Amino acid sequence: MHDSRRQLPQLLTEARRWFEDGLLAALEAAGAAPVSPTQAQLFSVLDEAGTTVSELARRMGVTRQTAHQAVHSLVAAGLLEQAPDPASARRRLIRRTQEGTRVHARAERVLAALEGQLAERIGAEQVAALRAALEATWGPPPAVRPE
Repeated sequence: MHDSRRQLPQLLTEARRWFEDGLLAALEAAGAAPVSPTQAQLFSVLDEAGTTVSELARRMGVTRQTAHQAVHSLVAAGLLEQAPDPASARRRLIRRTQEGTRVHARAERVLAALEGQLAERIGAEQVAALRAALEATWGPPPAVRPE
Protein backbone atom coordinates (compact mmCIF):
# COMPACT_ATOMS: atom_id res chain seq x y z
CA MET A 1 0.00 0.00 0.00
CA HIS A 2 1.26 3.47 -0.91
CA ASP A 3 1.64 6.06 1.86
CA SER A 4 0.13 9.31 0.56
CA ARG A 5 1.39 11.45 3.45
CA ARG A 6 3.80 14.13 2.37
CA GLN A 7 7.20 14.06 4.02
CA LEU A 8 7.99 16.65 6.68
CA PRO A 9 10.81 18.31 4.64
CA GLN A 10 8.32 18.91 1.82
CA LEU A 11 5.81 20.43 4.25
CA LEU A 12 8.49 22.68 5.74
CA THR A 13 9.51 23.82 2.25
CA GLU A 14 5.90 24.63 1.39
CA ALA A 15 5.50 26.57 4.64
CA ARG A 16 8.64 28.55 3.94
CA ARG A 17 7.41 29.28 0.42
CA TRP A 18 4.08 30.54 1.86
CA PHE A 19 5.96 33.11 3.94
CA GLU A 20 8.33 34.02 1.08
CA ASP A 21 5.49 34.49 -1.40
CA GLY A 22 3.56 36.66 1.05
CA LEU A 23 6.65 38.71 1.88
CA LEU A 24 7.71 39.28 -1.71
CA ALA A 25 4.16 40.19 -2.79
CA ALA A 26 3.79 42.69 0.06
CA LEU A 27 7.16 44.32 -0.67
CA GLU A 28 6.33 44.57 -4.36
CA ALA A 29 2.90 46.09 -3.56
CA ALA A 30 4.67 48.67 -1.37
CA GLY A 31 6.86 49.67 -4.32
CA ALA A 32 10.08 48.04 -3.16
CA ALA A 33 12.49 46.79 -5.80
CA PRO A 34 11.75 43.13 -6.57
CA VAL A 35 14.00 40.62 -4.81
CA SER A 36 14.36 36.88 -5.26
CA PRO A 37 13.74 34.36 -2.48
CA THR A 38 17.53 33.86 -2.28
CA GLN A 39 18.06 37.59 -1.81
CA ALA A 40 15.37 37.71 0.86
CA GLN A 41 16.96 34.76 2.64
CA LEU A 42 20.34 36.49 2.52
CA PHE A 43 18.86 39.50 4.30
CA SER A 44 17.49 37.26 7.05
CA VAL A 45 20.88 35.73 7.90
CA LEU A 46 22.93 38.94 7.74
CA ASP A 47 24.42 40.23 11.01
CA GLU A 48 23.97 43.90 11.89
CA ALA A 49 27.75 44.43 12.02
CA GLY A 50 28.27 42.65 8.70
CA THR A 51 28.94 39.13 7.51
CA THR A 52 31.39 37.62 5.02
CA VAL A 53 30.08 36.06 1.82
CA SER A 54 31.43 32.67 2.90
CA GLU A 55 29.53 32.83 6.18
CA LEU A 56 26.36 33.97 4.39
CA ALA A 57 26.65 30.98 2.03
CA ARG A 58 27.08 28.61 4.99
CA ARG A 59 24.06 30.02 6.83
CA MET A 60 21.91 29.89 3.71
CA GLY A 61 23.03 26.41 2.71
CA VAL A 62 24.06 27.56 -0.77
CA THR A 63 27.33 27.77 -2.66
CA ARG A 64 29.62 30.73 -2.16
CA GLN A 65 29.00 31.65 -5.80
CA THR A 66 25.22 31.78 -5.25
CA ALA A 67 25.66 33.97 -2.18
CA HIS A 68 28.14 36.16 -4.05
CA GLN A 69 25.68 36.69 -6.91
CA ALA A 70 22.88 37.60 -4.49
CA VAL A 71 25.18 40.03 -2.67
CA HIS A 72 26.27 41.75 -5.87
CA SER A 73 22.72 42.24 -7.10
CA LEU A 74 21.71 43.69 -3.72
CA VAL A 75 24.77 45.96 -3.72
CA ALA A 76 23.77 47.16 -7.19
CA ALA A 77 20.24 47.80 -5.89
CA GLY A 78 21.67 49.96 -3.09
CA LEU A 79 20.49 47.65 -0.30
CA LEU A 80 23.89 46.24 0.74
CA GLU A 81 27.44 47.51 0.86
CA GLN A 82 30.86 45.93 1.22
CA ALA A 83 33.24 47.17 3.90
CA PRO A 84 36.70 46.12 5.08
CA ASP A 85 36.69 43.61 7.94
CA PRO A 86 38.56 45.17 10.88
CA ALA A 87 39.65 41.68 11.96
CA SER A 88 41.23 40.76 8.61
CA ALA A 89 42.58 42.91 5.80
CA ARG A 90 41.79 40.15 3.29
CA ARG A 91 38.09 39.83 4.09
CA ARG A 92 35.16 42.11 3.31
CA LEU A 93 31.99 42.37 5.34
CA ILE A 94 28.57 42.66 3.76
CA ARG A 95 26.28 45.11 5.55
CA ARG A 96 22.91 46.71 4.99
CA THR A 97 22.88 50.27 3.68
CA GLN A 98 20.50 52.79 5.23
CA GLU A 99 17.96 51.89 2.52
CA GLY A 100 18.62 48.18 3.14
CA THR A 101 17.94 48.69 6.85
CA ARG A 102 14.66 50.42 6.01
CA VAL A 103 13.60 47.62 3.64
CA HIS A 104 14.62 44.98 6.20
CA ALA A 105 12.49 46.65 8.89
CA ARG A 106 9.53 46.68 6.50
CA ALA A 107 10.10 42.98 5.74
CA GLU A 108 10.13 42.15 9.46
CA ARG A 109 6.77 43.94 9.89
CA VAL A 110 5.33 42.02 6.93
CA LEU A 111 6.56 38.69 8.35
CA ALA A 112 5.01 39.51 11.74
CA ALA A 113 1.71 40.29 9.99
CA LEU A 114 1.90 37.02 8.03
CA GLU A 115 2.51 35.12 11.25
CA GLY A 116 -0.53 36.87 12.73
CA GLN A 117 -2.62 35.86 9.72
CA LEU A 118 -1.41 32.29 10.07
CA ALA A 119 -2.47 32.33 13.74
CA GLU A 120 -5.94 33.50 12.66
CA ARG A 121 -6.15 30.64 10.15
CA ILE A 122 -4.79 27.71 12.15
CA GLY A 123 -4.91 29.03 15.72
CA ALA A 124 -2.46 30.90 17.94
CA GLU A 125 -1.72 27.73 19.94
CA GLN A 126 -0.77 25.85 16.77
CA VAL A 127 1.58 28.65 15.69
CA ALA A 128 3.13 28.78 19.17
CA ALA A 129 3.63 24.98 19.13
CA LEU A 130 5.15 25.16 15.64
CA ARG A 131 7.52 27.92 16.73
CA ALA A 132 8.51 26.00 19.87
CA ALA A 133 9.21 22.82 17.88
CA LEU A 134 11.33 24.70 15.32
CA GLU A 135 13.24 26.64 17.99
CA ALA A 136 14.05 23.49 19.99
CA THR A 137 17.59 22.12 19.77
CA TRP A 138 17.40 19.07 17.55
CA GLY A 139 21.07 18.11 17.73
CA PRO A 140 23.01 16.73 14.76
CA PRO A 141 21.14 14.48 12.32
CA PRO A 142 21.30 10.86 13.46
CA ALA A 143 22.76 8.11 11.32
CA VAL A 144 19.68 6.19 10.19
CA ARG A 145 19.83 3.09 8.02
CA PRO A 146 17.12 2.46 5.48
CA GLU A 147 15.37 -0.81 6.18
